[in-house]
Amino acid sequence: MAFYNQNENKSYAPNRYYDSHLDCEVVKILPGEFYATTEDTTIVTVLGSCVAVCLRDYKKCIGGMNHFLLPTEASSLSLSSISPISESARYGVFAMELLVNQMLKLGADKRRLEAKVFGGGNVLKGFTGVSVGERNAEFILDYLDTENIPLLAEDLLGIYPRKVYFSPGSGKVNVKRIKSMNNSTIMDRESEYRMGIRYSAKSGEVDLF
Repeated sequence: MAFYNQNENKSYAPNRYYDSHLDCEVVKILPGEFYATTEDTTIVTVLGSCVAVCLRDYKKCIGGMNHFLLPTEASSLSLSSISPISESARYGVFAMELLVNQMLKLGADKRRLEAKVFGGGNVLKGFTGVSVGERNAEFILDYLDTENIPLLAEDLLGIYPRKVYFSPGSGKVNVKRIKSMNNSTIMDRESEYRMGIRYSAKSGEVDLF
C-alpha cells in the first residue's frame, strides 16, 4: 500500500474512517494525494475541477486512485501536439507516473492497467475561456491514449462536484453528484491546492461504473 501527498513529497498514514452508508472502512484522499493498494478496500475522494483516475490491474486486482489538477492555464494540453510538453502537461504526467509507478512496485503489470476517470467540473468561479475542469479532462484523456491504457468509463465535465468511491478488488466505481453543498469546503480546498501547485510549478518542483 502507499499513500502519498504530491505537494509535500512524502508519505502519510492513510486518512481512514468508517462509512456507515457502505458499512465498511474507507481511505480518503485529498487534492494532490494518491493511494495504491493490494487490499480489497474502498478509496474515496471528492472532486470539483480536479480529476481522479482509478487505475487497476484486472488480473492481480491491484488498484489505486489519484486526485490532481493542472497548475497553469494553457490553450492546448495535447501530449502529441506540444513539443516540448508544456509545463502544465508535465505536471499532469508527473501526477500520473507517481500512481502508476507505485502500482508497479506493488506487483501490477502496466500492460494490464485499465482506467476510469472522473471530475473536471466547472465549479471554480471567476475563470473565462477554457475552464480548469476542461483542461484537466483534456489532459487525462490524451494521457491515457498516449500511454495505451484502456479507458473503461468516464464521468467528466458538467457543473457539479462529485464524490467518487473506488473498490480496487472489484474495479467498481460509484459516483455521487453533489447538487447542493452546505459549505464551500470543496472549492476552498481546491483553490488552496491550485495556488500551492502554481507556486511549485514556478519554482521548478515538480452513478455506477
